[in-house]
Amino acid sequence: MHLYALNLPDLLLSLWRGTMPCDPDDDKATWDWAVLTGDRWDQHGAVVESITKYLPGCFDKPPGNPAEKLNSGYKAQEYMTYLYVLCPALLRDILPEKYWVHFCKLARAVRLIWERLANLLEAHTLLLQVENEFELLYYQRKSSRLHFCRQSMHALVHTVPEIVRTGPGGYRSQWTMERTIGNLGEEIKQHSNPYANLSQRGKRRCQLNALKVLIPTLEPEKGLPENSVDLGNGYILLRARDEYHQLIEGAYGEAIRDYLAEAEGVPAAEGWMPRVARWARMRLPNKQIVRSVWKESTMPKVRISRNIKSEDGEILYGEVQFFFQATILDKEETLALISIYSPPNAALLAKSFHTVAECDYFGEDNLRVIKATQIQAGIGMIPIGNHGKYFVAEKLGLDILSMGGAEDEMDE
Repeated sequence: MHLYALNLPDLLLSLWRGTMPCDPDDDKATWDWAVLTGDRWDQHGAVVESITKYLPGCFDKPPGNPAEKLNSGYKAQEYMTYLYVLCPALLRDILPEKYWVHFCKLARAVRLIWERLANLLEAHTLLLQVENEFELLYYQRKSSRLHFCRQSMHALVHTVPEIVRTGPGGYRSQWTMERTIGNLGEEIKQHSNPYANLSQRGKRRCQLNALKVLIPTLEPEKGLPENSVDLGNGYILLRARDEYHQLIEGAYGEAIRDYLAEAEGVPAAEGWMPRVARWARMRLPNKQIVRSVWKESTMPKVRISRNIKSEDGEILYGEVQFFFQATILDKEETLALISIYSPPNAALLAKSFHTVAECDYFGEDNLRVIKATQIQAGIGMIPIGNHGKYFVAEKLGLDILSMGGAEDEMDE
C-alpha cells in the first residue's frame, strides 16, 4: 500500500511540480517534465476538486484539491484515486507525451495488480518497462540526478514476483490493519493504562468473533429494506418506486416499446406506448448501489451514482434512466433503460494502455433497454471540458473490497 499510495506519488509529483532538489551541476530549466507549476498547478487542483460529485460513493474518500491539501493530510486513498484513476486523463494535455505514456504504463500496471483476477504477466512487463524508462527519461544516467532513483522505483520490479509468492496485493494491504488499529484505539477506556486495556479489548473481540463463527445466529443477517425485491445472484431492486404504472412516451417509450416487441417477437400496435412502474435503485453483487436519473436528478448535493458498466458480449457504458419490470413471454424480467455512451476512443485507449476510456454522451438520442442483471459495476463518468465527452473512472480493487465486506448502504 505504501509503495503505490505514498512513495510513488511523492516521487512523481515532486518531479512534475519541479520541487525535487536540484543538484548544482543540474539545471531545472532542462526539466521539461516539470509542468505542474504556478497557476497551472492551482488550476489542476481546482479541476480535481470539481470531480468529486462525479465519483460514486464506492470511491469512499474522494481526492481533495492537491494544490491546497497535498501537504496537510492527503489520505492514501485520495492518492490512489487521484494518481491512478484520474491523472491519466487529467494529465493527457499537460505532461509531454513521452512522460504521459510512461506514466500510463504505471497506472495500467497498478490497476491490474489491484484486481482479484489480475493479468500478472502484462503487469510485470509494464512495471519492468516503467523502471527502465524512468532512468532514460528522468534520471538520464546523470550523476547529478542520482537522487531521482529512489528505492520505490526499483521496488516495482519485485511487485509481481511477490504477488506470485504471497498472494494479491489487495489481500495483503495495510488497509485492514490500519482500520483495526483505529477501531481498537477508539475502544480504549483506561487511558492511565492504555496498553493493558488495549490487550483486553483485542482479546474480547477475538472471543466474540470465535463465538459468532461457532454460533452464526448470535449475529443475524441484516434483512432487506421494506418493499425491495431480491432478484437473485446478489441483485436487489430498491425503492423509490412509482405507486402506479406510468405512461412512458417520447424517446423513452419508443425504446421500451421496441425492446418488448423484439423480445416477444410480435410487432407493437401502431401508436401504442408502454406503461411501467419505475424503480429508482438497484444493489449489485459487488455491494454497490446504482441509482437512476429519475430520482437522483432531484437529490441536491449528491455524488452521481447512475453510470454503469455492463457486459453482454461487449462492454457498454451507460447512464441509467430508471429500472422497471415487465412480463415477457409469461416471465417477469427486471430491466433498465439506459442512455448508452459511445464506445471508447480506440486510438486513445490503445495509446494510453487502456487507462483513458474517452466516450461521447448522447442523452435521449441513444437509449437502450438491457436486462438489469447485465450490469457489472457502478462507475464514474468524468466530463472533459464542455464538449460532451467523458472519461471512465472505475474504483480500484472493487471486487476485492466487496469480498471484505465494504458495501453501500441500502437505506436512503
